[in-house]
Amino acid sequence: MAPPFRNDHIGSLLRPEALLEARRSLASPSQMYSLEIPASAKAAEREAIQRVVQLQIQKGIRPITDGEYARHIYYGGFFEKLGGFEARPALPIPDAFRTDFPTTTKLAQMGATTRAAVVCTGKIAYEESPYLSEWLSLRDNIPRDLWGAAKITVPAPTYQHIQLKPGTAWTAESGYVSDEAYLDDVARCYAAELRTLYDAGVRNIQVDDPHLTYFASAAFLEGCRKDGVDAEMLLGLYARTHNRLLAGKPADLRVGVHLCRGNMAGSVNWVEGSYEAIARRLFDETDYETYYLEFDDVERAGGFGPLRFLPRGKNVVLGLVSTKRAEVEDPEAIKEKIYAAAKVIADAQGVSVAEALDCLAVSPQCGFSSSSLAGGTGVTEDIMWEKLELVKRIADEVWR
Repeated sequence: MAPPFRNDHIGSLLRPEALLEARRSLASPSQMYSLEIPASAKAAEREAIQRVVQLQIQKGIRPITDGEYARHIYYGGFFEKLGGFEARPALPIPDAFRTDFPTTTKLAQMGATTRAAVVCTGKIAYEESPYLSEWLSLRDNIPRDLWGAAKITVPAPTYQHIQLKPGTAWTAESGYVSDEAYLDDVARCYAAELRTLYDAGVRNIQVDDPHLTYFASAAFLEGCRKDGVDAEMLLGLYARTHNRLLAGKPADLRVGVHLCRGNMAGSVNWVEGSYEAIARRLFDETDYETYYLEFDDVERAGGFGPLRFLPRGKNVVLGLVSTKRAEVEDPEAIKEKIYAAAKVIADAQGVSVAEALDCLAVSPQCGFSSSSLAGGTGVTEDIMWEKLELVKRIADEVWR
């Protein structure tokens, strides 16, 4: 099956200065889950979204997104809008989090002593759609015949669970006593959200789960051992949770999963390492059709070898253009990498390179601004658009 788009991008875009200024009062990490957005900030969001959507349409950039402009950070606005969850703005690092968890370990090295999270304090329930308002804001700026060319992103259902100290993703008062029960109810809410968004016209959804790459991190695996957690079983539980949110989705709703190794301000990444340790389980045990994988830096992400595990019928969007570096890539070098990836798949599946190319697409390796204040070192709005147009041009040339 071919990917939804041959030229793709991961969703978040650099915020214009006017939007950053309007949201300045919400810039503190402790406020990343705040639902109290000033009217002036909402007005700035609407204006910025209208502008960025029109630019994508004019430049032929696909898919069309709202740049995640309504969020402070890519996972914001979801868990805190579900029934049974409560935002905790200042949980202590490291005590409230998994041992040697890569994100909090690096944050501590940077001087952070607390981190916000969302904890389950009651029965998890889908009371309102977390992202319907975002979709409607995006949809209002797109002609109806282009609704199918748009995409919305959602955080992974396991986002809160994987970072919090084992057994503390929920409180005793919540009524939950097992990871399975907690994650099953989260997955039910996600399945309901997919249906809500679909009924409103969404046809492309990207689930952002950078933490899946932590299962290829020696530090994370050692932390699991110290906590008495079986990492292999935990990965299986997370695959099960992803599959439960996908169960029953409409056939024409395209849902893919994005993996990376972190994308914070100043080009910071949380982990490094090849997909080799997780590729077989990722492709075989999760029911996604599309995998958005970063391959822009061999030292950070490894080479294309793990693509030999890709089954027929699934597809990969190759993240080959960096959002972390200002230098604009050589298109010929990117095309060579696409053909190299196709060769790995062709050899493994026993098909021609041309057939293998049909299950590939190209994109930047991550979003351009995973949080409002994030962005690659030296990457400006002009450079961002140049890179997005480069991706489109390469795709047009490879998949004529």
